[in-house]
Amino acid sequence: MIVFVRILFVSVCLLAGSEVYASQQEELENLRKRISALQQDFEKTNESKSEAADALRESERTISTSNRKLNELAQQQNTASRALEQLQKQSGQLEKDMRDEQALLSKLLYQQYLGGKQEYLKLLLNNHDPNQVARELQYYDYIARSRAAWLKTLRGNLLQLQSVTAQAREKSREITALQNEERTQRKNLEKEKHARQRTLDKIAKQLKQQRREMGRLQRDENRLSQLVDRLAKMLSQPKGNSRAHNENLPDSTFDGKPFAALKGKLALPVKGDISNKFGTHRPDSTVLWKGLFLRASASQSVKAVAAGRVVFADWLRGFGNLLIVDHGNGYMSLYGNNEALFKQVGDTLRGGDNIASVGNSGGNEESGLYFELRHEGNPLDPLKWIAR
Repeated sequence: MIVFVRILFVSVCLLAGSEVYASQQEELENLRKRISALQQDFEKTNESKSEAADALRESERTISTSNRKLNELAQQQNTASRALEQLQKQSGQLEKDMRDEQALLSKLLYQQYLGGKQEYLKLLLNNHDPNQVARELQYYDYIARSRAAWLKTLRGNLLQLQSVTAQAREKSREITALQNEERTQRKNLEKEKHARQRTLDKIAKQLKQQRREMGRLQRDENRLSQLVDRLAKMLSQPKGNSRAHNENLPDSTFDGKPFAALKGKLALPVKGDISNKFGTHRPDSTVLWKGLFLRASASQSVKAVAAGRVVFADWLRGFGNLLIVDHGNGYMSLYGNNEALFKQVGDTLRGGDNIASVGNSGGNEESGLYFELRHEGNPLDPLKWIAR
């Protein structure tokens, strides 16, 4: 009887545990869906932030161009103003000279009018030498023609000067109009810039709230996930620790062999914990892991997994200080987030060579190494190439 009661008690406990487990499992699944939806909204908001930032950058570039044009127009206006000032001085001087000459010419013409005919008669009626008379008459005629030609030229120059002055004034008015238009455009651009900045600030605030919400939901998910794991352990066999730790490092044992023949024989490039699985989602993102992230202490040596040649050694957005090794036949290994790179493009490597030091470059929050294997550009699961 006692044995029967104990069996019944255990059965009831297991049944209750199963019901709790199922309920918690459903709640966990709903929570993960909420997190996934929020992550998608976060990605869209992040894209909106990038678009707003791009628009703001274009506004600032346009404002800079407008300011440059305003500066050029101001210089042109100064040049036109100086030219106009010089022309006005020349015009004033010429007008004064013309008034003086016109006054002198008026006096001469008046004197000539009063005594011109008598002078001609005196020359003709006196008993002077006819040749001398002819020369003096020719001289009077020459003076008259010279005065007429000078007066005509002076009038032409004055008309030309007036035309140039009018053109200079028109150019000055044109430049002033362009400046006013540029200033109006710049004011509008400044308003647009401020509006876009407000939009950017609003999006940044929204992103901050979404990050807090995702953080809260993920903490809830972690707590619920731990509870589900404990229930699963109670109802079934216990699960082992999913985080693997690497202690083996590469060496030159397999140098000279084709890389394809090394599947299942390689060692990871650093000692540390493998914090993710190939093909799973990255945190706070819909992007999948295409390699492994190995948590490791900063400045730890990074080893080449096999012989090859360095084809890339530089900083790359998202990957920090990145080094890529070509192993031949389309196989490559990638080492990212390094603190420092010790090899350069073209360097030949042996397996186990020290190529970099562990860091957190590229905006990574924790110290470690991002490691990928690729064949003809396609990512491979590194754990399938590592010796067990």
